[in-house]
Amino acid sequence: MVIRRATLADVIDIAKVHVDSWRSTYKNIIPDEFLKKLSYDQRTDLWIRNISKEGNYVFVAENNEGEIVGFADCGKKEKNTVTESGDLTSIYLLEEYQGKGIGKQLLKQLFLQFQALGFNRVFVEVLEDNNTRYFYEYYDASLLKSEKITIAGAEMNLLIYEWNNLNQVLSKF
Repeated sequence: MVIRRATLADVIDIAKVHVDSWRSTYKNIIPDEFLKKLSYDQRTDLWIRNISKEGNYVFVAENNEGEIVGFADCGKKEKNTVTESGDLTSIYLLEEYQGKGIGKQLLKQLFLQFQALGFNRVFVEVLEDNNTRYFYEYYDASLLKSEKITIAGAEMNLLIYEWNNLNQVLSKF
């Protein structure tokens, strides 16, 4: 497994992982009609913008055949006004690659990036019904707050977690 910084040449593969992993991760959480409408083309455009955006850091996980099977990104969201802090925006893996330690490798890469940026606090948002929250909790994320959001007409709880000791997180790898 190789973890590396994403390039614009990766956007089509990242978009495919994004759509496919959303469809498996959010099945029975987000309405099916929303998930069916997800488009590789729309997500490709999104990832062109994400990779090109200054201050955004995107990493990919490649299997032994050089295929992108997961990705993660981080930076600082515009709504984040906390000094010396950043946001873990996403970690997604194709379903067949979950539970193999790849998410852990991607998380480590993000925290190394946060450390290089001089951040001492990191935030992540996750739907309450998404089991990934337990992954974040395992790596010492603390629940900061919960808020109601609506996706495709369905009301859900969005959990906001925080890490405030990056060295403690990095010591777990």
